[in-house]
Amino acid sequence: MKEKIKKAFKDSITVKQQFVEANIDTIIEVSKLIADTFSRGNKLLIFGNGGSACDASHMSAEFVNRFKKERPAFPALALNSDMAVLTSIANDYDYSEIFARQMKAFAQDNDVVIAISTSGKSPNVIKAINVARKKKLKTIAFTGAKGDELASKCDYIFAVPSSDTPRIQETHITLAHVLCQMVEEILFEAHR
Repeated sequence: MKEKIKKAFKDSITVKQQFVEANIDTIIEVSKLIADTFSRGNKLLIFGNGGSACDASHMSAEFVNRFKKERPAFPALALNSDMAVLTSIANDYDYSEIFARQMKAFAQDNDVVIAISTSGKSPNVIKAINVARKKKLKTIAFTGAKGDELASKCDYIFAVPSSDTPRIQETHITLAHVLCQMVEEILFEAHR
C-alpha cells in the first residue's frame, strides 16, 4: 500500500513538472490576459462538470474573495454554481445547454472564458465555447492529453500531458492557484 501511495504522489509531481515546462509562457500570457480583463472592469466566466465544476467554483471563489493578498474583489463567475439555473435549463431545454444559455445571458464584450473538461469532449462545455466564439470572447481550455475537440476551439490551451483523470484534475487546480497568484501580483503591483 505504501508504494502505491508514493507512486500516486510521484506521478502527480511528474505530470505537473512536465506541464509547467511545456506551458510556462502560456501561463504568463494568460495571467496578463486575466489581469487586463479585471483591470478593464470585465469578468471571467468559468465552467465545467463534476470535478471540473468544483475547480471552476474554487477558482471563482479565489478571485471574488482573495487568494493571498488583501485586495478588491475580482469579477469571476462559475456558471456551474447555481443549481436553480442549471436544473431549469436542463429541464426546459437540454442538459447540453446549461452553460451555453448562461453564456448568452452573462457574457459581454471583452470578458474571458475558461472551459474545464478533462476529456475535452463534454457537449455542454463545447456548446458554451461555441457561443463564446460567436461573441468573439477570448477562450481558455483546461483539458487533458486527449482534449483536442475543446482545445481546437479555444485561443489558449492548457492540455495536461496525461490521460489519467485524477492527475489532470490535480494539475488543473494547481494551474488555477498559480493563475490566481500571478493575477494578484500583477494587479497589486499595478495599484501601488
